Order: sequence, then C-alpha cells, then structure tokens
Amino acid sequence: MTEPRTDWAETIPEGEEAELLRLAEVLRDIQRKHTRKAGAGRALHRKSHAGVRAEVRVRGDLPAPYRAGIFATSATCATYPAYVRFSNGAPRNQPDKAGDVRGVAIKIVGVPGKKLIPGLEDARTQDFLLIKTPSTPFRSASEFVRIVQAGDNPLLLVPTLARVGFGRTLGLLRALIASLKQPVPSMATLRYWSAAPIRWGDHAARVSLIPAAADPPHAAGLREDLLARLRVGPVGFTLAAQLYVDPQRTPIEAGDADWSETDSPFVPVADVVLPQQDVASEHGRRVEAFVESLSFDPWHAPVEFRPLGNLMRARNHAYRLSVIERAAAPEPDGSESFA
Repeated sequence: MTEPRTDWAETIPEGEEAELLRLAEVLRDIQRKHTRKAGAGRALHRKSHAGVRAEVRVRGDLPAPYRAGIFATSATCATYPAYVRFSNGAPRNQPDKAGDVRGVAIKIVGVPGKKLIPGLEDARTQDFLLIKTPSTPFRSASEFVRIVQAGDNPLLLVPTLARVGFGRTLGLLRALIASLKQPVPSMATLRYWSAAPIRWGDHAARVSLIPAAADPPHAAGLREDLLARLRVGPVGFTLAAQLYVDPQRTPIEAGDADWSETDSPFVPVADVVLPQQDVASEHGRRVEAFVESLSFDPWHAPVEFRPLGNLMRARNHAYRLSVIERAAAPEPDGSESFA
C-alpha cells in the first residue's frame, strides 16, 4: 500500500470544451432517435430494473484523507435519505439476456454545501454513478461516443474505424464484448465502480459499491430478483473510496486504466441500505415513477467532489443535454411524499 497524495492534476487539451459539446450532441441525437421509437428516455441507461428508496449511513471517524463533505463527520451513522436506480447501459430497451453494461445510480438527499452545476448551487443532493467494471475500455470520451454510435448504427462502423483507427477499434470491440458477455445473475450481488475519478476533498478518488449479499437469485430476471429480495428484507451495499497515489498507478485522465487495490485499497466510508419495500405496490410504483423522472449525474455534487478526467468532463455536457431533452424533474429536497 502507498500513502495517498494530493498532487493529482487534470490535463485539459486546447479545444476540448468544443469537442465535448459536439460529442454530447451526438449522444442527444441517439437519444432523440430512440425517443421517437419508444418514448422519452435517457440517452444511455434507458432501461431501469428498479427505482427505490434508500438510506446512506456514513461511517464515523474515518481516516483523515477520507474525511470530506458528508464523510467528514465524527458521528456514528449520520444517515441521509437517498434514491437508487438500477439500470442497463444501452440507449435502447433490450432483453436482459443481451450483453450490456449494468449500472447503479445513487442520489443522496440533504447534502449541504455549494454544488457544481450553475443554477443548482443550492441543491441538496449528491450523486454517485457506478458500473459493473472497475474501468472502461475507452481512453477518451471520443472513443466512447464513436463506439456507442457504431453499436447503435452498424453503418457507422466504417467511419468509426477511420476516426479511431482499425487496430484500436478492434481492440475496443474485443474488450467491450468480453465485458458484456460476463453473466450477471443479480443486481443485488454485483459489485460496482465509478470507473473514473472524482475529487475527494484535497484528494482524488475512485468509488466502489460492494454488495453485502452473495446468494443465488431470488427470481428469474434482474428486475424480478430485485423486487423479490426487497419484498422480504433489506438489500445492502458498502460504499468505499480508493485514493490517488501517483500519476503512474492511479492516472486521472486514462479511462481504460485500473487502479490496483494493492497500491490503493478501497476504504469503506458509508453503508447504502435499501430497506424492505414492495416496489410493485401502489406506493412503490409512485416512488419508482419519481425516481425515473429524476436525473442522475456525477456533476450533481459539492465542489469538493468535482468529477475529474476527460470522460467525466464529457459527462458534464452530455448529461445536461439529456436532462433538457427529456425534461427531467427538479432535484429533490427531502420533502417528497408518496402517500
């Protein structure tokens, strides 16, 4: 294990802002195409498995480098209400047996401090978005969007080969296919990662959500399994942070680089508990509809948790356009009632 350092830095090339906005518009065009076919929805992670209530219970007395924002408390189990959405990653609805990125999004409510997004500086929320792999195959947002385009429209594969390069594209496709083919028996027993860094006070970090359960599925189908588990009891996870140690082993800009847990272990900072609930009940359906109306965005965060790196900077534009396109609901403040 190496001691965490605070000398991390982003590398932002000239002209990146315009390029990221253009890429965001490409994703918005894909979103519009699928909206015409299937109704309003997200640009990516369109298909939801469940949207539920949760609690985030912050662990007290964390080691000094992990004390930032709501995680700086010395109290035991400072608890925040939250909403959680489990999803597939594709821009279209497709059967769960099809290979796909699986993801989870957490919106913590009641978070103090100035927030990053202009116009939402006083919002009381903080989001964490995670997927089922510790990194992505993509070095940059440009590579990611080009492959999404080709996956959504095979006619664009040749232009993708020309832009990204033949060898690089084939390598990306092999890595992506291998990842997508990995079986996912349950969203409740799957481990998730942020796959890109965020600021963590003076430090930089990647985040992981580690499941408490490891038992077989309770029902066939990812949604059915989640609902069956929640009908009989709570579903739990541990939220953990992994801190930057140096530019070689924990690079900020390389989206395709793993951060080794040998160099920097994940340290638990909170417990995420989905309490027992009946998602299929009338009350549960109201909660789920509300969760589906929300936007989940890593830029919904206090300034000391700013997303870092090219892939994260790209999301700042892409998520904003997606939110506007589907007229997502305003940020919650904790006063929501589902009676």
